[in-house]
Amino acid sequence: MFGLGDTTAAPKGDLIKDTTEATFLQDVIEASQEVPVIVDFWAPWCGPCKTLGPQLEAAVTAAKGKVKMVKVDVDQNQRIAAQLRVQSIPTVYAFWQGQPVDAFQGAVPQSEIKAFVEKLSALAGDGGLAEALEVAEQMLAEGAVTDAAETFAAILGEEPENAAAYAGLIRCQLAVGDLDQAQVMADAAPAKIAGSKEVDAARAQIALARQAANAGPEADLRAKVEADPEDPQARFDLAQALHASGKVEEAVDQLLDLFRRNRDWNDGAARAQLFTIFDALKPTDPIVLKGRRKLSSMIFA
Repeated sequence: MFGLGDTTAAPKGDLIKDTTEATFLQDVIEASQEVPVIVDFWAPWCGPCKTLGPQLEAAVTAAKGKVKMVKVDVDQNQRIAAQLRVQSIPTVYAFWQGQPVDAFQGAVPQSEIKAFVEKLSALAGDGGLAEALEVAEQMLAEGAVTDAAETFAAILGEEPENAAAYAGLIRCQLAVGDLDQAQVMADAAPAKIAGSKEVDAARAQIALARQAANAGPEADLRAKVEADPEDPQARFDLAQALHASGKVEEAVDQLLDLFRRNRDWNDGAARAQLFTIFDALKPTDPIVLKGRRKLSSMIFA
């Protein structure tokens, strides 16, 4: 139902360009008010420039718009080179908000180029992605699932390995009841974020949603537990039914009671179910904090 959006990088022409003395102010000083700009001083006759230039371009392209690059041919633009006291090439400057903030001379290893670009990328923050995530989460909480999915997808278009946005899309699938598609997305998570807390939380929510689809009648199960408090299966099933109806804290209490009575039942099913519920919630949720504290007190008693 929901796609992952366009994850292509910005066009090279938007990120990397040649400049002249006439356009330097616009291309570097003004542009660096919004995003860091790398200025590569080079010349056609410079051997090391022919190696460094493409490496810089590759790193800038990989940053997907978080930095830009401007190339200055020193033979054609001697005034710019003189103003910045460029004495040898290649020389690379980095500008942020109109001011030079970093520089290096000569050819350097690819690892140093990558670190140079990553440091600059961090100067401008995340480009508003955190705010966009907040908006998407609010949309999802309010039931505007399609709008939330589109926002999560747009974030992934900027940052394809954003774990929170990817997990958000999975939860959008859960919100419309498409458990199978949610599972497909969870299974297909990029390797870098497959084990993230956000995607793990989404997997836990999938597991709980599948349980909810098969949960028995709460009233019948409650009566069964009251008739025989030592029946572990009845108490476990009641906890599932309570969680399915949104009574998460009560479900946790039933599982804690089951763990207290028979922690080894069904290979420790009560403890495993508690961890699934905790993983599906935010770590700071009061239900998680209280539940973990009670569980720990029983484990180490």
